[in-house]
Amino acid sequence: MQSDIGSRHFLPAGFEDRPITILLVGCGGNGAQMLMGLASLDTALRAISSRSLDVTVVDDDIVTEANLGRQPFYRCDIGNSKARTLTERINLAYGLSWNAVHGRAPGAVGADSFDIQITCVDTASARRAIGAALSGATGKPAYWMDLGNRARDGQYLIGCPKRAGNKSGRRLPTVLEYFPELADDGIPDDDAPSCSVAEALERQSLFVNRVVASHALALLFDLLGRGSIGHAGAFINLASGQAVPIPLPRDN
Repeated sequence: MQSDIGSRHFLPAGFEDRPITILLVGCGGNGAQMLMGLASLDTALRAISSRSLDVTVVDDDIVTEANLGRQPFYRCDIGNSKARTLTERINLAYGLSWNAVHGRAPGAVGADSFDIQITCVDTASARRAIGAALSGATGKPAYWMDLGNRARDGQYLIGCPKRAGNKSGRRLPTVLEYFPELADDGIPDDDAPSCSVAEALERQSLFVNRVVASHALALLFDLLGRGSIGHAGAFINLASGQAVPIPLPRDN
């Protein structure tokens, strides 16, 4: 991965004139917003470049009443697979043939056949499991973007998974490197489900997922559509209205 001129990270060679394969892990709050935005990003890339997107989404969750309102599902979707429901809807609307897997990553699908992995998971243990699977991958994915949020704030970060033979340090750190506390398996996960829309809105602001996903998608558009990025992500706070960028590493 190159970067360094004018504190920017540049898309490496090998992404030209072909579909870019993306594995989206999670189709809930952040993941569903990302999936819809990726469809718009695909349309834009086709218009301005020789690139397009080929997306696979994996999630083992089903739509519940608590998901209505904050996530882009309808009452008629209750009881159906989140991944399949939204992917089928997007394929129909955009004329795409993206794939949906009703299962749990990393077991249901391997990341080593995708260019970019995007994780929208709820727990640190899920990130640890995904990070462990990536450590054994050879060459792919080139990027790992992670999104996370609490009630009224969140963050997104794009990194380059470490490879055994890569000792140059010229890469973007992943979420597990930037937030080493996530590697502590002694911290319990807070993944209790909400039972109603009202309870879900007490746990997370109505638009926090849409805001975090929109910023992450804008960064992906700069990288894939314009060829470079000037920051690796950002912290976003809806209460204060602030977005604080995460700078690129100096040795990147």
